[in-house]
Amino acid sequence: MKKVICTLSAIGILAMGLAGCGNASSEIAASEEQTAIHSTVPASDSSDSMNSMNSLDYTNPSDSSQSGKSQAADGTNSIIVNSSEKVTVVPDIAQVIYSVRTTAREAAACQQQNTERVSQVIELLKGLNVAEASIQTSDYYMNPVYDYSGNTARLTGYEAISTLTVSDLPIEGLDTILAQSVQGGINTISSITYQASRYDESYQAALTKAVETARQKAEVLAKAAGCNVGGVINIQETSGYSETRYSDNALANMYRSTAKAELSAMKDSAGIMPGEIQVEAGIVVEYQLY
Repeated sequence: MKKVICTLSAIGILAMGLAGCGNASSEIAASEEQTAIHSTVPASDSSDSMNSMNSLDYTNPSDSSQSGKSQAADGTNSIIVNSSEKVTVVPDIAQVIYSVRTTAREAAACQQQNTERVSQVIELLKGLNVAEASIQTSDYYMNPVYDYSGNTARLTGYEAISTLTVSDLPIEGLDTILAQSVQGGINTISSITYQASRYDESYQAALTKAVETARQKAEVLAKAAGCNVGGVINIQETSGYSETRYSDNALANMYRSTAKAELSAMKDSAGIMPGEIQVEAGIVVEYQLY
């Protein structure tokens, strides 16, 4: 009687080990069969039966490390893929960071001159159809200036610098704005960066492409493994959302090094060519396998 029970138990376990994609029902049937067999074992023989089972080479079909497939939280076979896609967009707006620098022997005079110069620049920008909401004073500081030529430092005056960040400038006509700004009192153009006003739409398009690519990758892998891809179990966005931009250092350096007398000719030259920027989206998707 004990030999018969051990043989039947081994058959039940073997049936469970053969379970794969789409054979969840066979696992349940094998489990029920094994349970039914054990219910007929007398209490006095149960220990011998369990010892016989422990001696068998048992493989758990739900162990993902042995089956080569990922397992969802509920034990469902699944596959995980990642995908990343890019969408190219032409930038249409720019952000320019200006600096206004003034010097004077007295601190009060230095501050007053700087304030007047900044006001002139703001009025100039507004006259060039730049919205007041796009102009922001992003930094200001005033420092003493010393002469270190002698044995001791000698205070010679003060220096004040105001920084203006001007956003949402249309790239069309930006060269004219830059040239007239410098002529109107801007000492330094610290940086010029280009952005796309339709960034959100471009990012959503990149996400859509990433989802499509993830599905294609999952289907290729599943087919190679003899399975089919089911519905989405989980999806995560791995790319960080940030407005894509890039700096035009060459243009900023050109305005820093060009004399004011030459700026009038520059504004009549060919327009700025902002090039292209890429909007990237990345995701990780888990699909059901059957």
